[in-house]
Amino acid sequence: MSAPHLPKVAGIGPTVPVSAHTAGPIDEVSAAPGAFIQDRLAGWVSDLTTLHELTERLARTNTLDDALHEFLEAGAALVGARRGLIAFEPSDRRGPVSTIGLGLAHAELGQIETVPRSATSYGRILEGLPNPEGPLTTPDLLGDPGLDPRRREVAARLGYAASYVLPLATGTAGRLGAAVWLYDEPAEPLERQRHLAGLYAGYASEHLARLLELERARTDVATVTEELLPTRLPRIPGVQLAVRHQVAPQGGNDWYDALALPEDALGLAVGSVGGSGPSALAAMGRLRAGLRAYAVMEGEDPVAVLSDLELLLRMTEPARSATALFAYCEPARRKILLAGAGHTPPLIVGERRTSYVETALSAPLGMLSCWEAPSVDITPAPGETVLLYTDGLLRRAGDSMDRAFARLHSAAASVPRALRRDAGAVADHVVRTVLPEGAGRADGAEDVVVLAARFD
Repeated sequence: MSAPHLPKVAGIGPTVPVSAHTAGPIDEVSAAPGAFIQDRLAGWVSDLTTLHELTERLARTNTLDDALHEFLEAGAALVGARRGLIAFEPSDRRGPVSTIGLGLAHAELGQIETVPRSATSYGRILEGLPNPEGPLTTPDLLGDPGLDPRRREVAARLGYAASYVLPLATGTAGRLGAAVWLYDEPAEPLERQRHLAGLYAGYASEHLARLLELERARTDVATVTEELLPTRLPRIPGVQLAVRHQVAPQGGNDWYDALALPEDALGLAVGSVGGSGPSALAAMGRLRAGLRAYAVMEGEDPVAVLSDLELLLRMTEPARSATALFAYCEPARRKILLAGAGHTPPLIVGERRTSYVETALSAPLGMLSCWEAPSVDITPAPGETVLLYTDGLLRRAGDSMDRAFARLHSAAASVPRALRRDAGAVADHVVRTVLPEGAGRADGAEDVVVLAARFD
């Protein structure tokens, strides 16, 4: 009876060679074909498990940088290397472009990049030179008499003697880049290792292509959002302004504005539009443009400004809601008249007090048949800073709203005395304290706007 057919298992075909510890003399194989087949099946299952674990880890990455690091480390484990680098350079030249190393310091990466690209395996792939489709193996760099002198010099200085290179490419996105792993001694991966690394690289290329499109979309949205917001803040005697703005990955829907008004007055506004994506971005642009017009015509009456804005929202976005806060400031008199529609209350930060402004409760714009709420009159003391912000600052903190408000208050109260003279320094301290480094940045679903006004 012939031996049973060995099926292909999850992309690992029966041509995968048997590892050294399973291969035995031919007479042993002939004598025990069942044990041999079981050994091969066990090897395939082990390979399948390894690939599954590595692709699961890669799939959990949601930024391009994280995915490149994960791929480089996993590939090194598969081919038995401890150092390497990825040159990520999409062939359409639209970016982003980056070089990431594993076990290589920044200066060492710089030395490798001084080698002419035509003299390196990964460089030939990136430049589209002959044989860019498959892996390129250089098992003994220093023993190659035709090796480029600069490449020989760098390899000897950094202490690597062999390399294995894989291209990163997909059928739709084209060439994305190349990965190279370096060996300390003359060596090359076994055929089984090359097969597994190739399967993994194929999956990784598709994942990287998806993340590349997301990265480009986020960049485009961030660019459009910044273009819709003020390019610079006005300079009005008696007040110092600063703003800090972080755009959510899926698109910005929070906005702010600061505009000079007649008689040295100042209009300050922050707001948030419901929803996300291009439609919310367009609605945000319309609302901000509308508020600027209403502020010029009747800025001294914030309630009238927000009432007109509510009417505009109903006419242009009948199914959408928005929050907004508008403040009419007279810096020379240190007087502020403000009104809010479902928005978070301003925070006053000074030497003698750190307190929220008690604003009247009101519904967001578009939620009631007719919006109106009383205005609030406040008088900051000399040297005090008024913070206007969006609720993204609270939501990105990851706490309940009550705890987030307390956290924001504590952050504002802890501003060092030396920083209170500068509105930008106050805003930076608050953002860094409420959102520690990296918190909410990579996958935060909320915009963050902090608009600071320090009165002389």
